[in-house]
Amino acid sequence: MAKKALIIGVSSQDGSYLADLLLEKKYKVIGSIRRSTTTYRENIGHLLGKIQIEVADLTDFESIACIINQHQPDEIYNIAAQSVPADSWNHPYYTGEVTGLGPVRVLEAVRHFAPNARVYQATSREIFGNIAAESATEKTPFDANNPYGIAKAYAHMMVRCYRESYGMFACGGILFNHESPRRGLHFVTRKITAAVGCIKNKHKRPPLDELGRPLIDKKGKVHLGFLDAQRDWGYAKEYVEAMWLMLQNKKPKDYVIGTNETHTIRELCEIAFSHVGLDWKDYVVSDTKLIRPTEIKELKGDYSLANKELGWKPRTSFKKLIELMVDEDLKRFG
Repeated sequence: MAKKALIIGVSSQDGSYLADLLLEKKYKVIGSIRRSTTTYRENIGHLLGKIQIEVADLTDFESIACIINQHQPDEIYNIAAQSVPADSWNHPYYTGEVTGLGPVRVLEAVRHFAPNARVYQATSREIFGNIAAESATEKTPFDANNPYGIAKAYAHMMVRCYRESYGMFACGGILFNHESPRRGLHFVTRKITAAVGCIKNKHKRPPLDELGRPLIDKKGKVHLGFLDAQRDWGYAKEYVEAMWLMLQNKKPKDYVIGTNETHTIRELCEIAFSHVGLDWKDYVVSDTKLIRPTEIKELKGDYSLANKELGWKPRTSFKKLIELMVDEDLKRFG
């Protein structure tokens, strides 16, 4: 009999790639989305008719519990969150409700209605915050310094709490930044590659940025924040494989997933614009309105434990990833 998986937040970048992967592995996939006035979700358009869509919200325990009780999934992946660190400063209460308490509602629903289900919780590199280290491992202390990271740290610790207190198969994937053509425009990687697509193609109606302004201003420039910020960026399509591998383990365990190398936003701009023959310095503005109140230090994700125990490692280089995203945005904004 085919395994059954529930993906909470299936219309996200990670959720849609994970659904693709599980379908390839012959799972029956149920995916949840939040109720809204439109059911259109770009990332899962190709999945309609292949997976079952349900409506649920991490702020509503009953909606989560009903889906879990009804479908009795073998595996549950909680990908949903208020997932934009910069937005968490403006929405600290909502971030706490969704990103912090939301996973606890999932764990409680599993404990009461599907205690044998295996649970994956999406944890973030942001839990390490400003920790002074070159690379983070599973033993690195938490030092979150923004509302999003603090909410993620709380959820991650609750996963361990439920695992140890109730014997649940629950694990957290401490994923460093991971990108793709399905990434939302509020994330700087996708914002840059979308800007390249719009500028190169002289697109007349660019999408809006995080401040509600056209992504490309009247002078033909894209506004970014701190250009020397450094991140460990990987390919989301590969990272969802790590999520699945964690739930195939004999025992539940948390793992760091990253590439163990970092790059600056400045480097990202150079790769993206040069891919289409443009000089990024002619098109990029550092805007103080887009700089975080606190910035996290450079930190790499040491994936050695995942490589040793799960056989997982990144395969796509940073340069190839950004060029792949640019190529897709050239088509999207053609």
